[in-house]
Amino acid sequence: MRTTPAVVAVLLMAVASPIAHPSTGSGWPEPAEGQNAPAPAVTVLKPARVFDGETMHEGWAVRVKGERIDAVGPEASVAAAGAKVIDLPGTTLTPGLVEGHSHILLHAYSEASWESQVSKEGLALRVARATNHLRATLQAGFTTVRDLGTEGAQYADVELRDAVRQGIIPGPRILASTKAIVATGSYQPKFVPEWNVPQGAEEADGVDSLMRVVRDQIGKGADWIKLYGDYRWGPLPGSHPTFTLDEMKRAVETADSAGVPIAVHTSTVEGMRRATLANVATIEHGNDGTPEIFKLMVEHHVAWCPTLTAGAGPWPPADPNSPANQRKRAVFKAGLDAGVTIINGSDVGTFPHGDNARELEAMVAYGMTPAAAVKSATSTAARVLRMDTQIGQVRAGLFADLVAFDGDPTKDIAALRRVKFVMKNGTVYKQ
Repeated sequence: MRTTPAVVAVLLMAVASPIAHPSTGSGWPEPAEGQNAPAPAVTVLKPARVFDGETMHEGWAVRVKGERIDAVGPEASVAAAGAKVIDLPGTTLTPGLVEGHSHILLHAYSEASWESQVSKEGLALRVARATNHLRATLQAGFTTVRDLGTEGAQYADVELRDAVRQGIIPGPRILASTKAIVATGSYQPKFVPEWNVPQGAEEADGVDSLMRVVRDQIGKGADWIKLYGDYRWGPLPGSHPTFTLDEMKRAVETADSAGVPIAVHTSTVEGMRRATLANVATIEHGNDGTPEIFKLMVEHHVAWCPTLTAGAGPWPPADPNSPANQRKRAVFKAGLDAGVTIINGSDVGTFPHGDNARELEAMVAYGMTPAAAVKSATSTAARVLRMDTQIGQVRAGLFADLVAFDGDPTKDIAALRRVKFVMKNGTVYKQ
């Protein structure tokens, strides 16, 4: 075909013409707020009481406008004119709960071992499972999760996070840490020595390598970085430190430059000591913690995520007085006595998603008050996760992440099992 000036003009007009917008049918963007945009929905919630993340208030109500909390206070002071009113008699309304240590791309070890999942289940299958895991977590009242490692599923947590944000699938807001970072030769899966198989985390060695991997994971969407500060490696039984103190310090310095905190998996005293002196944000597990190491954590403002119920075992345990459970109780008491900041986190994924409340039940069984346990999953968790200007309290201006329980979980932690209402970002997911 000859390209005449007239044809060129027609082609230019076609390129310049707007493409129809899928939701409006026009070629122009939808109107911005304030330019004939629909007014955000207004909802007033009327529970029996409101736990605002710090204090209990009888007879309070909450007004939600769009995705934010608009007003909180005594019911008579919260205007309900023109709002949809939801009565929640007999319930306690709390901030949406936070799961501080999740693996949304794992399913219960009672169904399949970690090694089997990582080496035999494909990425598409694992993501399909994860969509169900996210739904179950949200229905259980947990509106935010910090996912600490995809365990071989690459950057799927980042894309699941974005799918939730875009409304493609329902789920809690996700803080992603992508692949986690391990020292070479220390992680799994392992087969015959002559096979170099992909690992369930990303390997790094030395300051330069570690800095490069930290930067790369942040560049690919990590909200948090997770390091394995010790692991079962070498000829001796048990776990042993992997990264040196200097390596950890440089990793923290590198991540801090991007405003990204670091969580460290460590159970040994030496691993905990190195992580604390490196000023990481949180220590995960801490199974061998001592009064001295917890005191050091307090001095360095390092929080602790104990993961008391991690693993395939049932809760409550079949033998609560077994040596292992007595050890957990003693270590948890040492952390409480030292005054270390404790964030709720269960390592869910090693057991079924949606059963997250069992970690809070365990903390109470091991000596924490129910009110402090609920704080560890609300206001305290929000501060540790650096999200206290967004979530963690029932306060005007914060995201409307709100959950109602039958009863009062600050007195009876079992009330967390009786979820009657779930709202996230102003949208009701359970009523």
